[in-house]
Amino acid sequence: MANPSDILKKYWGYTQFRPLQEDIIQSVCSGKDTLALLPTGGGKSICFQVPALLKEGVCVVVTPLIALMKDQVANLQKRNIPAVAIYAGMYYQDVERLLEEVRRGKYKFLYLSPERLESKRFLEYCDGMPVNLLAIDEAHCISQWGYDFRPAYLKIAAIREYFPGVPILALTASATPKVQQDICDKLLMKKAAVFTKSFARQNLSYSVIEEDNKPEKLKHILQRVQGSAIVYCRNRKRTREVADMLEKDGIAATYYHAGLTGEERSARQELWLNSKIRVMACTNAFGMGIDKPDVRVVIHYDATDGLEAYYQEAGRAGRDEKKAYTVLLFQQQELNEMVKMIALQFPEVSEIREVYQCLVNYLQVPVGSAEGVYYDFDINDFVRRFELNVTITYSALRILEQEDILQLSESVFMPSRVEFIISKQTLYDFTDRQPNYDLLLQTLLRTYEGIFDTPVPVYERQLARIMRKPETQIIEWLQQLHQRGILKYSQRKEEPQLCFTQERVSAQHLRVDAIRIKERMQVYKDRLDAMMGYVRNRETCRTQMLVQYFGEKNTPACGVCDICIEKKKKPLDGKEAEDIASQLIAQLQPEPMEWGDVRSRLSSVKEDVLLEVMQFLIAEGRAGRDALGRVHLL
Repeated sequence: MANPSDILKKYWGYTQFRPLQEDIIQSVCSGKDTLALLPTGGGKSICFQVPALLKEGVCVVVTPLIALMKDQVANLQKRNIPAVAIYAGMYYQDVERLLEEVRRGKYKFLYLSPERLESKRFLEYCDGMPVNLLAIDEAHCISQWGYDFRPAYLKIAAIREYFPGVPILALTASATPKVQQDICDKLLMKKAAVFTKSFARQNLSYSVIEEDNKPEKLKHILQRVQGSAIVYCRNRKRTREVADMLEKDGIAATYYHAGLTGEERSARQELWLNSKIRVMACTNAFGMGIDKPDVRVVIHYDATDGLEAYYQEAGRAGRDEKKAYTVLLFQQQELNEMVKMIALQFPEVSEIREVYQCLVNYLQVPVGSAEGVYYDFDINDFVRRFELNVTITYSALRILEQEDILQLSESVFMPSRVEFIISKQTLYDFTDRQPNYDLLLQTLLRTYEGIFDTPVPVYERQLARIMRKPETQIIEWLQQLHQRGILKYSQRKEEPQLCFTQERVSAQHLRVDAIRIKERMQVYKDRLDAMMGYVRNRETCRTQMLVQYFGEKNTPACGVCDICIEKKKKPLDGKEAEDIASQLIAQLQPEPMEWGDVRSRLSSVKEDVLLEVMQFLIAEGRAGRDALGRVHLL
């Protein structure tokens, strides 16, 4: 009989496990409910994939991200491991066919969104489904006190009664002690075995810099630290601005956010993964499930609102265990704005009801309908048409999602579908009269089994490759055949989607728990306070601060963060300081200069020493900064 090491070697080619992986696998194989906390890059997937392959049956994997599902399924299929994903936007015939195949034992892994677990269709197929393990990825989403709470996760425990005796494995990269306990409670874990890998990353140097001129500082960091880089930005617009700025300076960069099409996201991701693009400027939509080991620096161009997200994003640097850097740039004004934004992020119940009323008007949803229906939803068009505040609107929609009233997704991929609506004889007559369509029609019939009897998903790019025609030509022909009444062509969608999880009610009868919203707001404030404390900290080792937040105690100072390095410095003696001051003054005498130019001209002086002397001259009233941020003599 195979053992875990045999499976690891056979399918992944590794001869040994990473720390804790084998312990977690043994716990699951012995039938124990297990909670695994493995920081970003710790190899969480192996922990459920190996035990599932050791047992008969299928492993049900619950994960909230469609892109992550698709990536993992594709990676398993490359290793000849049968896996499938069912997600929002798929047609019910396809879902039923796949669930039946799962029940018959065709697949070893079934990936689902948490919302799918509670659907009647899935529950009907649970009877007789040979499940050997329930794996819950991003398990922190189950906790109201976590940073990414999703109400659908609260219903996962109900599925356990369909699979008595099947162990559950919950996985997350970041959870405070309170959230860890909440995960165990909400998943009805019995005497859960808890495995926690240290949150300390010995090869990772953390730095926080207050910086007036972020563009120059960003370029300076990228010049100092070579190799692949990620730059996290607060919003979509800034990702484009940062990428354009770097490109103009000769640094190969692109940008990534959820507003791009799936095709654009995939293409840019591949360029970066293959190191054809050095820098990825992105929102937090980028990074989940991305395993690029040689990222040398992660830069936060804006402060995040919590240490959980910051730790996960920063942790994408240095997965190869070699020295890597993570730098957070901030301005005091930005921190003040984050505090002011709290009220907008937790609107009053009356404001939430107003957004709900505008929403059902916008989508033209009658009372008592719409449960389970997906709508294309462009939030920018919505707020513009109803003259709403975009922050309050987005926050209200997120609260309605947390209250399990609706579900909002950045995008749902729905492939094109073709359905013939004429008889075969009529089709033959048509091709006789219009032979220019014959190749496309014959290709459709040969490529997609059963297309004449039922609507089937079709892929224009695949047809284009087979027919050696441009994809635009294929789409144009399909549209023409649709207009001529030969077939029904529903073109693919890849747009933001909104789905009502309950029947639409009148706004005054909308049930929103105001007390729970206030509790969540307090949790958010506490999380923001912890982040502010980290940013403003000038005394405690950065690694110690981070790991203490996640409940890890007695961790030694890392010795490589900005705080530890500062403590190691020898004080600058008077003669050396005066010498450097003289060099600075000599450079500044003709005219004011950009600080970046000053640093370049005095490159033999360490940057931190140069900055210390400059600050001394400013404090002494011998130098200053002008309105453009240039330094000059007084």
